[in-house]
Amino acid sequence: MTEDKSTYKQLVYPALGACQEVHKLLGPFLNEYMYQDALAIELSLRGIPFDKEYLFSADYKGHTIEHRHFADFLIMNGDTPILVECKAVDNLADAHRQQLWNYMRLTGIQYGVLYNFAPVYAQCEKYHYDPQTFKMIAF
Repeated sequence: MTEDKSTYKQLVYPALGACQEVHKLLGPFLNEYMYQDALAIELSLRGIPFDKEYLFSADYKGHTIEHRHFADFLIMNGDTPILVECKAVDNLADAHRQQLWNYMRLTGIQYGVLYNFAPVYAQCEKYHYDPQTFKMIAF
């Protein structure tokens, strides 16, 4: 598992670097949308492919559920997609984790980052989803 976690970290490193740069330059206590807009600029400057407000749908028994879901970012590291959910809250909570986990599970995307820009010291959680076992692993 240690080798896998090392590989996971390498995959999300470009996304984390961009998030860290945004937090370093903008600082804490701003609106979530300011961080999202700045992250889009930073990803563009770094040449990292991404979709902001990534639209996805969920299926139920072969039927698409009408409700539209948006993840904050889908960032690509080569052929590997990574979901990034941005927050600007006092502390990350289980509801924030569950939101990211559900997005990962519904899309089948195996890597996710939950990044909280609001605190003085940003909070970051990284996850790997195994669609075979349906388990979420923090790394």
